[in-house]
Amino acid sequence: MASVEKVPMLAEGYEKLTAELKLLREERPRIVDAIEEARAHGDLSENAEYHAAKERQGQVEATIADLEDKVSRAQIIDPTTLSGDKVIFGATVTMLDEDEKQVRYQIVGPTEADAKSGRISYSSPLGRGLIGKKVDDEIEVTVPSGERFYLIKKIEFI
Repeated sequence: MASVEKVPMLAEGYEKLTAELKLLREERPRIVDAIEEARAHGDLSENAEYHAAKERQGQVEATIADLEDKVSRAQIIDPTTLSGDKVIFGATVTMLDEDEKQVRYQIVGPTEADAKSGRISYSSPLGRGLIGKKVDDEIEVTVPSGERFYLIKKIEFI
């Protein structure tokens, strides 16, 4: 029997997914109404409104299925309950890059990642490079722009 792989995420990420799921479920009846209205216009073979509504319905249903899957497999992790001296999911890591510029990232799940706001996925090149490392460890990461080097200065669980 195949085991169901858990999807680690922060409570904030879980709430965002469930809110998006709720909005899409609320959109379902409006799409059905749009399909019915377009169907009333007659010939479906040349009815752009009908085809657009059916396409939107397919997109919404696929997204709902994906979100329901992620929500059902969610493993909510509170970083404030974690501790240790190694980088793990939920840790906030302060590093120096090769230009001695300080950068700070929190390790999160793929659905929560947003590098601009300081959140990187544990499955990203940098995230994979950080997992398991300690303060004063140096890491080398291959990213689309080339090789990057970082020195870990601080690991926090906040």
